[in-house]
Amino acid sequence: MTAFSVRIKALGCRTNLYEADAIASAFTRAGCSITEGNDWDAAVLVSCSVTAEADRKSRQIVRRFRRASPEGLVVATGCWAQGISDDEAKALGVDLLVGNRRKDEVVPLVMETLRGGVPHGIMETVATSSRWESLFLDRPSLTTRAFLKVQDGCDHFCSYCIIPFLRGRPVSRPLDDLEREVRSVVGSGCPEIVLTGVHLGLYGREGGPGLADLLRAVGAIDGVKRIRFGSLEPFSVGDDLLDAMAEIESFCPHLHLPLQSGDDRVLNAMGRGHTAGEYLSLLDRIRSAMGEDVHISTDILVGFPGEDDRAFANTLSVLDLGGIGRIHSFPYSPRKGTKAASLQDRPPRSIAEERCKTVIEKGRELLGRYVSRWIGREESLLVEEVSEGRISGYTSHFIRLSALGYGEVDDIVRCRITGMADGELRGEVIFP
Repeated sequence: MTAFSVRIKALGCRTNLYEADAIASAFTRAGCSITEGNDWDAAVLVSCSVTAEADRKSRQIVRRFRRASPEGLVVATGCWAQGISDDEAKALGVDLLVGNRRKDEVVPLVMETLRGGVPHGIMETVATSSRWESLFLDRPSLTTRAFLKVQDGCDHFCSYCIIPFLRGRPVSRPLDDLEREVRSVVGSGCPEIVLTGVHLGLYGREGGPGLADLLRAVGAIDGVKRIRFGSLEPFSVGDDLLDAMAEIESFCPHLHLPLQSGDDRVLNAMGRGHTAGEYLSLLDRIRSAMGEDVHISTDILVGFPGEDDRAFANTLSVLDLGGIGRIHSFPYSPRKGTKAASLQDRPPRSIAEERCKTVIEKGRELLGRYVSRWIGREESLLVEEVSEGRISGYTSHFIRLSALGYGEVDDIVRCRITGMADGELRGEVIFP
């Protein structure tokens, strides 16, 4: 039997990274080899549509796949794929279009086609679907840490966001299925689990265990040395979840909490469900529960309709007051079908881009301020890269660290921090 080679590419969020890695696992189980080169029988894009730029990148990668192998099988799945028509897909060179909630059918469809079947994709009406994709990650192959999807979908409908229309209604993964996957991943030698979802805080809302219960269950599994969350909406962090994060030793003291804006008028227009003051109060609660050293990172969306100079200044002020570390910033782009697409008083693109640069610079300043507190202290490092006499990876607080000394990939070693540069730590391994 012919062993087919497959190229897999993921764009966007950590949930997409999980889906790509799980699809790679399924191809491996089917006897295929995963390649990063251009010599492949099939190429799969797990696409993103969170911004117009993400759409552009998705189209670009499909065209690259088609140029690299005019006769190869090109497959598109994920959010961008969910939103385009069959005609657009065919015009770009896509052979198989597989919708969200159907990614567990990518491998059977590809194998059927490669063995001589007629290409046929499959789509799902995500707005009414409660289907959970039965993807399963044996071991991470595309990333060092293991991203594990526990939740899909969102019905919050922030006014700027197209994702609820493309991912569908919220659905949670059965806890016993996740526990089985965690044991498989840990058994493969991976020490760090990152729990992800489209709106992670909605886990269990349909009934059954909640996110705090899930965290406690994963924390009790032998071999799990580190647990992280991908991203949490601020309004979904309750006291029970805070208690669980504080009590579980393997939970890493880093939370990504999207702010988007520090101005209450803009936050209301965005439909975010929280005020700037509530966000800052949450940070106080988190630090009371988890300690002052907890690393808070965030997302900022600039150039939203109605964001004037005063509103933007409020955002910079909240970032300062909140003691934020790492910041991801991007300019607003209207998404057809969302409420914000019809809003007036949108700042010119040039102003939005300038504000984005300002936030990025503020992020460098704040990250440097946060990182500097570690100089002279000790931190644990998950080894991701090894070079001559030096190792590198991320600390438990999710700060990049390069240290003199030795270790093996996936080891967790103790390091003494000796300095910093460009928001990253420098140190040395502490030998027993």
